[in-house]
Parts: sequence; C-alpha cells; structure tokens
Amino acid sequence: MPPAAALLSFALASLVLILVPGPSVLFVVGRSLAHGRRDGILSVAGNALGGLPIVLAVALGLGAVVAGSAVAFTVVKVLGAAYLVYLGVRAIRASGEGTAVDPGELPPRTSPWRTLAEGFVVGITNPKTIVFFVAVLPQFADVAAGAVAAQMAVLGTTFLLIALVCDSGWALLAGAARGWFGRSGRLVTVRRAGGGMLVALGGTLLLTGNRT
Repeated sequence: MPPAAALLSFALASLVLILVPGPSVLFVVGRSLAHGRRDGILSVAGNALGGLPIVLAVALGLGAVVAGSAVAFTVVKVLGAAYLVYLGVRAIRASGEGTAVDPGELPPRTSPWRTLAEGFVVGITNPKTIVFFVAVLPQFADVAAGAVAAQMAVLGTTFLLIALVCDSGWALLAGAARGWFGRSGRLVTVRRAGGGMLVALGGTLLLTGNRT
C-alpha cells in the first residue's frame, strides 16, 4: 500500500483531472446519447475494467515499453481509434431504427455483456491511458516503503474507481438529455450526434502522439 498521504494526494489530483471533460467523458456521453443510460453506464464500467490490465502492465513495467515503442504505441492507437469509429458509424446507421415504436428509451438491442465488452475494448486500447499511468503513477509511489509495483497497482485502481463514479454521472446526465430530446421528437438527431462524437473521438485519438 502507498503511504496514506501519497494516496490522498493522488486521489485529489485524480479527481481534479477526471472532472475536466476529456476523451473518456466524450466516449461516455456519445454512447449515452446514441444508446441510452443503460449502455452509457455499462460503457463506463467496461472502460474502467479495460483500464485494469493497463494498470497491471504499468506496475510490472510493461507500460513503459509500450509507451516508449513507436510501433507498439501506434498499433494500440490505430486499433483504439478504428474501434471508436466503428462504434460511431454503427450508432449513426442505426439512429433511425425503432423510433416509431418508442421515441424515448428504446428496449436494449444488444446484450449487456456485449455493451460491457465494447467499453472494455475502448478502455484497454486507449494509448493516452497508458502514457498517463506511465508518467504519473511512479511519482506517487514511495520507493522507501517497498513493493513499488503493488503501490502503483493501488494508485491506478484508485484512479479507475474515481473515474467510474464521475463518468457514471456524465452517463446519467447524457441519458436524461437523450430522454428529453426523445420526448420532443429529436431522438434521431441525438443518436446521430452521439455516433458523430464517437467518430470524432476516434479521429482525434488517431492524431495524438505518445506524449501527455
């Protein structure tokens, strides 16, 4: 376990960082607008679960290898960007389906496990998460306290838990907005906007470098 003071400082720093809207928030909002609150929350959970292998890899030193390798970093980046674009295009293509049945919250068309898995893939292929953890976690680990890998694992998990709570709030807000637009007859536009956000996020991720 990291020292209590270091853990508290890291938690506060993480909270401030997470509260500033970034790529993960855009992903969650886009999913919630395109598919509703349920898919938004499941995407948040999947995204957090996808971060766990990254935390473990960074704690074991593998994250630094990926972040420092141009080839490995590019492969992860392209896979993550392509998957986001795929999810966005799929949401746009399905934006007009079923609106005559229920203009508000449509019955789920995909299983919860699939939605969770999609969030997991996005989380584990996010290169910015790798670079962030590689750059930040070692700064809060106390070498003198020993078990540095375990300390970094605890710190990374703390970050993911805080992100899980905060991003769930964004999912609920976006889901509520989607319901309001659905009642006003603009659900197709909202779904397309959500899908467009995912496509744009994929394009932005593709253009990012391996520096935070």
